[in-house]
Amino acid sequence: MKKLFLSGAAALALMAGAVQAQTVRVGVAAEPYPPFSTPDAAGNWVGWEIEIIDAVCAAADLECELTPTAWDGIIPALVSGRIDTIMSSMSITEDRLQTIDFSDPYYNTPTVIVGQRDMQMDATPEGLAGMVIGVQVSTIHQAYAQTYFEAGSELRTYQTQDEANQDLASGRIDATQADALALADFLATEAGAACCEVKGTVANDVSILGRGVGAGVRKGDDELRAALNRGIATIVANGTYDEITARYFETSIYGS
Repeated sequence: MKKLFLSGAAALALMAGAVQAQTVRVGVAAEPYPPFSTPDAAGNWVGWEIEIIDAVCAAADLECELTPTAWDGIIPALVSGRIDTIMSSMSITEDRLQTIDFSDPYYNTPTVIVGQRDMQMDATPEGLAGMVIGVQVSTIHQAYAQTYFEAGSELRTYQTQDEANQDLASGRIDATQADALALADFLATEAGAACCEVKGTVANDVSILGRGVGAGVRKGDDELRAALNRGIATIVANGTYDEITARYFETSIYGS
């Protein structure tokens, strides 16, 4: 039997190719989060973040596969190896950095309070005193509301932001806190426009709200993190990022 001996450089090249050829399972929240990600009538995932994922993977020469995962279990799914990265509007926070690593940020938007149009309130603890506030579970918004609003308000948690929006539209809660662009999409609906309005932007607490949204990776997975960073930088530099963003938003959200 003949044995094939490879030079060190050739062996490394083959190993790199094998790693690159592996499918990267991209975890996205299993529930709709328009305009970032939502399933269409045929069950295909569409939205700004889905297009960004496709563009980043192409620019980084990664073979990627969307893997819808329950939001409250998405970090455990990453840590246990069921998915390889999280690209699902996950903010980079100090708390999460204790468990996982992140790519460079690929968008950043303000956090707002949306409330009943006929109720006086603002985005402060005093302005929300006595109000019933709905937040999505296991999010920075739940953590923020618990820190700043829980003492004087009633908090209700929901598995999805859509459920909180539905309760807001029906009058079962007074307000909700979430990403400004996600709530703008709700306010553009017939139900949202009829009931509610933006009451203000919450005071920025970077320790809770983070420093933008990045792709989560397992601790020590520096090769994938570097590839994602390369992909993000490439689509920003070549205009693909702005081209995708212009289809969904009126202004850039890269470093808002």
